[in-house]
Amino acid sequence: MRTAVCRSAVAAAAIGAAVLAGPGLSGQSTPPPRPRPVAAATSAGFDLDRLSRVDEIVDEAIAEKKTPGAVVLVGRDDTIVYRKAFGRRAVAPADEPMTVNTIFDMASLTKVMATTPAIMKLVEEGRVRLIDPVASFIPEFGKYGKSRVTVRDLMTHMSGLRPDVDLGDPWSGYDTAIALACEEVLTAPPGRRFVYSDINYFLLGEIVRRVTKQPLDVFTKATLFGPLKMTETGFNPARALYGRIAPTEPATLRGIVHDPTARRMGGVAGHAGLFSTADDVAIYARMLLNGGAIGSTRVLAPLTVARMIEPSTPLAESNVRGLGWDLDSSFSSNRGELLPLGSYGHTGFTGTSLWIDPATKVFVVFLSNRVHPNGAGDVTPTRARVATAVAAALTNVAASVADARWSRQTFDAPAPAPAPTSAPVMAGIDVLRAQNYAPLKGLRVGLLTNHTGRARDGVSTIDLLAAAPDVKLVALFSPEHGIRGVLDASVPSSVDDKTKLPIHSLYGQTQRPTVNMLAGLDAIVIDLQDVGARFYTYMTTMAYVMEEAAPRKIKVVVLDRPNPINGVQIEGPALDPISLGFTGYFPTMPIRPGMTIGELARLFNTERQIGADLTVVPMQSWRRDQWFDETGLPWINPSPNMRTLYAAALYPGIGALENTNLSVGRGTDTPFEQVGAPWIDGRKLSDVLNSRGVPGVRFYPVRFTPTASRFAKEECQGVFIVVTDRSALRPVRLGVELGSALVALFPGQWQSDAAQKLFGSADSLARLKLGEDPAAIAASWSGVEARWRLLRAKYLLYY
Repeated sequence: MRTAVCRSAVAAAAIGAAVLAGPGLSGQSTPPPRPRPVAAATSAGFDLDRLSRVDEIVDEAIAEKKTPGAVVLVGRDDTIVYRKAFGRRAVAPADEPMTVNTIFDMASLTKVMATTPAIMKLVEEGRVRLIDPVASFIPEFGKYGKSRVTVRDLMTHMSGLRPDVDLGDPWSGYDTAIALACEEVLTAPPGRRFVYSDINYFLLGEIVRRVTKQPLDVFTKATLFGPLKMTETGFNPARALYGRIAPTEPATLRGIVHDPTARRMGGVAGHAGLFSTADDVAIYARMLLNGGAIGSTRVLAPLTVARMIEPSTPLAESNVRGLGWDLDSSFSSNRGELLPLGSYGHTGFTGTSLWIDPATKVFVVFLSNRVHPNGAGDVTPTRARVATAVAAALTNVAASVADARWSRQTFDAPAPAPAPTSAPVMAGIDVLRAQNYAPLKGLRVGLLTNHTGRARDGVSTIDLLAAAPDVKLVALFSPEHGIRGVLDASVPSSVDDKTKLPIHSLYGQTQRPTVNMLAGLDAIVIDLQDVGARFYTYMTTMAYVMEEAAPRKIKVVVLDRPNPINGVQIEGPALDPISLGFTGYFPTMPIRPGMTIGELARLFNTERQIGADLTVVPMQSWRRDQWFDETGLPWINPSPNMRTLYAAALYPGIGALENTNLSVGRGTDTPFEQVGAPWIDGRKLSDVLNSRGVPGVRFYPVRFTPTASRFAKEECQGVFIVVTDRSALRPVRLGVELGSALVALFPGQWQSDAAQKLFGSADSLARLKLGEDPAAIAASWSGVEARWRLLRAKYLLYY
């Protein structure tokens, strides 16, 4: 970028000497008067008095410390009708006045000003198609079921990828970010759900790099910014320009991209990193309104621009997006109240915004550094009010404008990606049965199982192995709750009524199989339904069996079963060393590991160096994103109090707190779906939790009297938890929200330290007691979650 402000001849003539030279000094009791907008506003069809309302709106935001300053530019077609600087460019470490040629960190406007047109240029040239799989350009991305994600899915945020890669670990480097993105597991099938994601756009930037053999900054300068003479626009601005760049957060950060992922990527990324001025953004907007050209300089074809700004999300998706551009979504507030459907735009986290209306030929540029100096600013309402004031000032709107609005019921958008069709899920025992028990032929076998070990037709795994040809079933082993899954106490060893085989308890006098229990065995088969939480003990029992079988050369065969709460979502802190044990076998595992019991067996065997002769019989037709009710398998309570899928979904958060002085509903009809205690005021607790807007749940006050377990026969008040959106539910975050509310409402009553064993993190509990925001506590787990996501990747069996 160069220091001279570049404007087209038309824009320069329109702005002229009437442009405000001085900043608005908000915060004074009587702001100094400003000249009215230029006469060009009248000729362009604007009411000057109404347009001056913009001044009041921005001054008010600055006075309320929503932003230290801003530059607002309004244009219509090729005429700039309003261009002003307000407030201060910097307030720390020293005051600096805002100027109209201030350079801003554009944040996510990078997506539509750099990455989107770069991809569309490659589409024009036939080097990229919107329906191309991302993996055709980035082959390593195709793993874990991502081979169906297309370029269009990335551009419309319908890929199923998370919002961002984890930042908890101190990784750095562009290539590292791409590698992390390739290790992601989809949160939803592509085309199914809108999730605004920075990962989508830095992958698009990588596609540009691989196709053109040029990094995004070089390609966009050569093909877009250079030809348009947007000389103030680019990545990683020269240090000589730092004095004119609006700082972000922290107060001294200027000239370096604010977005932490883009910063770690070296400042050039498809989702963030671009710097620009209001005048250059105006050039870009005019190019789009003119169908891809400024004068004789054409950078995009007219049909390319039209394709970018037409609805491209599925009809069933309420968030309507174009290719890159926002049309009518939960992020569209900067359109204001009056600009019509058919207009389009985008915002940036740092406080930037561009909205363009093809029908009226109006565009509104709002640039601020609302994150300066401490990240506390918020210009979301201000941007919307400015756009509304601009629209309200228009006086000569053609009657045909209404005809330009697209209809959300009639636009030609791609159909949503259908749910993957597959045969009914076959559990490991069904697959083993179809194999005629081949892995067990000629072996003397022990079986670790319980009542959940059943084939699809209901026949128990015990009966199937007892009758299997050329297989000798000689012993049974039972986990916590016993072989029938009905005990909530120590389990004695016994004899099976039907087969007369010994049942060796692994939740009684010992939690590990002894030498005598293992005598004469060639193999141990494990068939247990896990529930997807770290402290559910079936996985530890499996690990202990593997540890005892390995030195004795006894084969271990794990018959896999679904993770009932899906195998995608990962959440929670790691275990402190003091909490390792029967309810926490693996130290770096989050509370919600997002793996099946068979995948965990593979991970434990390698990472704990068990060295067992392990075979996992995988399921057939199970997908990672499936919940149990999507498998077609019958629900069998995995343990006495795990009675519904709702309970299982809530268990990682609610169960983590049950060692404290709370009833989690044991001894009632709905364990883990309600929480209470005699010392709780249920109405207060419900009100506070609902006011927090905890994702995926709502609460209502209840009274209940448990018949067993904690507070048996004592009336408790508390809350019932209604799962409203299980895909948004983060149960461990929910547990922290509950604990936070208890600490705030009932000081000294809740014995939070007792949660250490199951919750596992003394640091998180200490922060909770100090009153920290639960969202911040949950965010602190990102490093643990990132490390686990990478560790587990090589042990996954399903995509």
